Order: sequence, then C-alpha cells, then structure tokens
Amino acid sequence: MVKLAVVGKDVSKSLSPEMHRFILESLGEKCSYEKVSLPREKFSANAEELFLRYDGFNVTIPFKEEVLPFLNELKGDAGVFGAVNTVVCRTRTGFNTDGAGFSAMLSDAGISLSDKRALILGVGGAGKSCIYALRREGASVYAYAKNEERLERAFREYGDFTPLKEISDLRYDLVINCTGVGMHDTVGQTPFVRDTEGNDALLRLIENCDTAVDLIYEPRESEFLRLAKKQGKRVLNGEAMLFFQAYAADCIFTDRSPDEERARKLWDNYRREL
Repeated sequence: MVKLAVVGKDVSKSLSPEMHRFILESLGEKCSYEKVSLPREKFSANAEELFLRYDGFNVTIPFKEEVLPFLNELKGDAGVFGAVNTVVCRTRTGFNTDGAGFSAMLSDAGISLSDKRALILGVGGAGKSCIYALRREGASVYAYAKNEERLERAFREYGDFTPLKEISDLRYDLVINCTGVGMHDTVGQTPFVRDTEGNDALLRLIENCDTAVDLIYEPRESEFLRLAKKQGKRVLNGEAMLFFQAYAADCIFTDRSPDEERARKLWDNYRREL
C-alpha cells in the first residue's frame, strides 16, 4: 500500500484525498491518503516526521518553497522555478506538477493559449508554475503581485514574463487568480490590484478580460469568479487543475509515464461517479 498525504496550512476541505484514492485505485494501486494541516511556524519542526511516515506527500499553500531545504534534489518544473508540490520521501526528491495540471485544465476546457495575453495575479509557487506553463504554450504573460518585492524577486529568478506594479486598461484573454485570496479565512474577498492612482482596479480588470480563472476550488465559485460571471465572462475554477496535477503526481509516486488520454478519461469518470 502506498502511504500518501497532503500537507498545508489548512487542508481540512481539500479534495486531494478522494481524488488521489480514485486515481490510484483506478490504476490498480492500493493507497492511504491523509490530510496534514500545520501552522506555518511548525512546518520545519514536523518535516522530518513526514519523510518517515509517508512514501510521498503533496505540498500546498504555504509550504511549496519552505519544503526545499529538506530535499536532496529537484526535478522537472520544480527545478525551474524552485517550488514543489510533490515529494518522494525515499529519495527526498521534489517535483512540481502544477504547471502540467494547469495546462491540462485549460486544454480540457477548450482554451487555447497560443498567442494569447494572460495576466497572473500572485507569484507564489502556484503563480510561477502557471507562468511557466503559459509561456511553454506560447502565451504572452504579465504578472501582478501586491508584494512588489516578491514580484521583483520572481522576475530576477525566472524573468520570462512582464512584471506589473500597477494595472492599466490593457485587455487580456485570461486573468488567473493564483493568490489564494478567496478561500479559507478570506472567503468572500478578492485579490487587490492597484491602478495608477492607487485604487483597486479589479472590476475594471475583469471588464477588460475574456476569461477569468481562479485556482481556488473551495468554494467552487469564489468572489472573483462571481464578479466575472456577473459581467458575462467565461469562468473556470481550479478543480480540474487539482485533478490533473494529482494524476501527474500519482504517476510519479508509482513510477508510471503520464498519459493524457487516460488522464482525461479518469477526470470524466471522477466527475460522473463522485
């Protein structure tokens, strides 16, 4: 039996356990999958226990970068932008399947990225994953973060996007919320985006986009998506991304090669059955 877990600040409402169990059982694997919620200040003290207790674990907000000192090696996307969402305990190797999950979600929704203009809100681990995926698919990428120092650091480290210190009236094909604002203790809130006068320009930003994407899946309709839907925009939450990145992670845990067609069939079956 493969022993797995998801680790984050608050994973009490995470869909990861049921998704991973569904995927692994469909692949013929027996598994256990637990939720581990930790205060940020206690992650370091509990990290070694995670490696001893599990065969692998997934990492979510806010530990995608904090897990790095405990790893021996980063592979694939994790090595590109220094953020991890999947850990193999035996070798202490970190991977990141967020970008693959994000691309698969948009593809499944029929959203083409080639020659599109996309704006990322937030440049944490998830934001950098999405930037990388968008550029890989041929989109022009802009990014905004309330924390200008973090935005500048991401640009220095990665650089393959246009950093914005404020929002103008530029039109975007996609606006993607990667901040996490709108879930947990911020339900009902929206990410703040500053215009040249220092005012919140989110509504104008939504008005100038075609599609609004929120990586949040709980609640299923964040306030950001509700506002976009009210303006008649196409909206997409992050549940499909969670599933597709989980499939990619489970392929890593069980030493399988990912198969796009199989992943889509599993997603269709998951939605139908659960």
